[in-house]
Amino acid sequence: MEKGPVKHFTDLQVWKLARKLKNELYEVIKLLPPEEKYNLSEQIRRCAISVTSNIAEGYGRYHYQENIQFCRHSRGSLYEIQDHLISCLDQNYISEEKFKELNTLVLNTIKTLDGYIRYLSNQKSRNR
Repeated sequence: MEKGPVKHFTDLQVWKLARKLKNELYEVIKLLPPEEKYNLSEQIRRCAISVTSNIAEGYGRYHYQENIQFCRHSRGSLYEIQDHLISCLDQNYISEEKFKELNTLVLNTIKTLDGYIRYLSNQKSRNR
């Protein structure tokens, strides 16, 4: 992933990672049985969308604290995704290998999001 000046939320490394995760999760949803269409599939879809959309909405807010709060919502959705992936593994909807791959992507996204939240907190402190 390229690094450079951030002029839009789509330039944020954390948003790019979250987008990649969302696309991967959409592929997992296609593997789920029809009886999960309105349960697990919908929950995974909502969480995946929540991660990227909250990063975007936070970026569009005027104050650092608001941005941080939206990022925290994204962080919560990432942990919810982990729980859903565990459910997929437990029900044999995905392999152990696929679970590990996706969980690593979730953890990397959380780590990057935590760094972004720290950055925003530092900016907030400097601009008081």
